[in-house]
Amino acid sequence: MTEEKNIVIIGSGMAGYTLLREIRKIDKAAKLTLICADNGDFYSKPMLSNALDKQKDPDALITTRADQMVETLDFELINKTFVTAIDSTNQCIHSDRKTWHYQSLVLATGARPIRLPIMGDGSQDMISINHLDHYRHFFQKLAGVESIAIIGPGLIGCEFANDLASQGKKVSVIGPDPWPISNQLPQEVGAYLQQKLEALDIRFYIRNSVQSIIKDHKAYNLILQDGQRLDVDLVLSAVGLQANLDLAVGTELMTHRGFVTDDMLRCSNEHIYALGDCAEVKGRHMPYILPIMQGARALAKTLCGEPTKVTYPPMPVAIKTPACPTVVLPPHDRNTAAWQITHSENGVKALCYENGHLAGFALAGDSVSEKQTLVREIPPLL
Repeated sequence: MTEEKNIVIIGSGMAGYTLLREIRKIDKAAKLTLICADNGDFYSKPMLSNALDKQKDPDALITTRADQMVETLDFELINKTFVTAIDSTNQCIHSDRKTWHYQSLVLATGARPIRLPIMGDGSQDMISINHLDHYRHFFQKLAGVESIAIIGPGLIGCEFANDLASQGKKVSVIGPDPWPISNQLPQEVGAYLQQKLEALDIRFYIRNSVQSIIKDHKAYNLILQDGQRLDVDLVLSAVGLQANLDLAVGTELMTHRGFVTDDMLRCSNEHIYALGDCAEVKGRHMPYILPIMQGARALAKTLCGEPTKVTYPPMPVAIKTPACPTVVLPPHDRNTAAWQITHSENGVKALCYENGHLAGFALAGDSVSEKQTLVREIPPLL
């Protein structure tokens, strides 16, 4: 008689729930436990940065309630529970409620917002949005707000800027970056995106930073590095995320930008795996939806008795800025990337070649229509 599998997953985000679905496609009998700090409702996290334009309030973003997820996928949900430690020797985890034993443990703990050390009594009021409860707080704060400063001109900052401007908000975007989304887009594409967002009356303060945030009744005074002052009603921090690695404390688990895993998503312990924003797979940290999908399919097979390496096909990232549709597939080594730029009447195309082969691209405006053709030219990432 085959021993029943006992799999514990920590985290109820896209990674945790996608893995549950993939396991249930293979094994209907495995004992599955999901532990999470929130209530376990399922929603699409990428929707948070364009929910206003989609006319979605926080409750409308929930696609499946927790009890429905339990009924559909047949697992034990332990919600509103904080895991405090992993005992890998005895294969158990401790929480603020009780202890659970596992045969296989999957860390899907996601990432948390980076907080900049900004001076002033208003800095503690900065809002970061990384899950539904954050968005709920933000949504409530928006009532009566006319002007918003977004700290961080990266992907999330630009998506929120477009979303807020579409609702008539006066938006300012601030950051030391030389152009928007400079960690992924070449200068010409980033500049084109900035131009289109500025057409929505979004103001960019790039190559700049916020030195202090001072409360002024219900508003905030921002003092920038170059001495400029901005008066706004709300401050949104979008400077990036870092993997939630708290559970590595007291364990032998290796970490870098995430829990370090091999190509089977196994951490430096044979019974512990990592998936999603908290995982660094063979040196790649890819906090996006498509890598989660690929990883969940492979990991489900491994956990169900069929060891399977994850493979990453070319996976472009679509940037949700309707004012300027943009898609990027960065080359693996961005520091040495040399881009070939082509401008058209309503778009810009950037192609990166390595050793004569297409290694990445960035498309904006009408050029995004070439995405599928270009994807077919790029070899698998892993």
